Amino acid sequence: MFDISRELTENNSSVNARIVFMGTPQFAASILEALLESACQILAVYTQPDKPAGRGHQVAWSPVKRRVLECGIAVIQPETFKSPEAVGHLASLRPELIIVAGFGLILPAEVLSLPKFGCLNVHPSLLPRHRGPSPIANTILCGDEATGVTIMLMDAGLDTGPILAQEKVSISFMNTTGSLSSELADVGASLLLQTLPKWIGGELRPQAQDESRATYSRLITSEDAEIDWRLSALELWRRVRAYNPWPACYTWCQGKRLQMHSALPLGDVAEGEVGEVIALTEPPGVGVVTGQGVLGLCRVRLEGRRSMSAAEFVRGKRDFIGSVLGRK
Repeated sequence: MFDISRELTENNSSVNARIVFMGTPQFAASILEALLESACQILAVYTQPDKPAGRGHQVAWSPVKRRVLECGIAVIQPETFKSPEAVGHLASLRPELIIVAGFGLILPAEVLSLPKFGCLNVHPSLLPRHRGPSPIANTILCGDEATGVTIMLMDAGLDTGPILAQEKVSISFMNTTGSLSSELADVGASLLLQTLPKWIGGELRPQAQDESRATYSRLITSEDAEIDWRLSALELWRRVRAYNPWPACYTWCQGKRLQMHSALPLGDVAEGEVGEVIALTEPPGVGVVTGQGVLGLCRVRLEGRRSMSAAEFVRGKRDFIGSVLGRK
């Protein structure tokens, strides 16, 4: 985490505005944390309704809700903003600024026009690239070498509003969606604290996005997680990283689900049947034949068991080498 006290001092980030925050995932919770530790006045926090999660389908709070309940700020969880009641309740708070980070609900024109300083979105990509709902995962899927964070003034489009600030971030070859999200959250929090006083003070002029460079990220679902061994090792490696921690890539191993938590692409040529598990002479020691090359398995988790290194898994399951994955 960045040093928030230094960030506030160096950028004079005290903001005299009535703020409503809207967000749901851990990325948003980290942005909210920075605002809570600053001098910003948070009137209320909006997050998506509680949803069942896990095998037991127990109701789970969002990361944002878990954080804000610790500090006594009102938590509001509307199903939608299509109802006059939801918009009216927000209007009654008299917000001067709304800050959005991964909220997950569309804000109608009635909401966008409420605060005098508008609605600002902290978006984890270098807009106009990777607009849409899953920018971090899609950045990895596309093999991008860099990404970043954009502070944007929201309009009626999908991440189409003018840009106030951006910061670029390099992508490590081992970055997962989880690790990259954490990095971008820190960058986004710092950039937001730098941007807010300049925006409210009238020092920034929003810059229109270049529509000719726009791309859109697709929504990631649990159905994306099953591995198709006919794809190349490079493509599968990107998917393993992009779907970590969720939905977690998996294949079928002798009738049981085997999750791939980390892997490496090895070469472009491989001998054997697609999906066949082979021994390797070099680390990680075990791999799977793909449509192009070998995917080295680093860390796996068999259904009903704990996560472990692939080498440890092989020691406990001698018939793993030579088996063909993907068959139920």
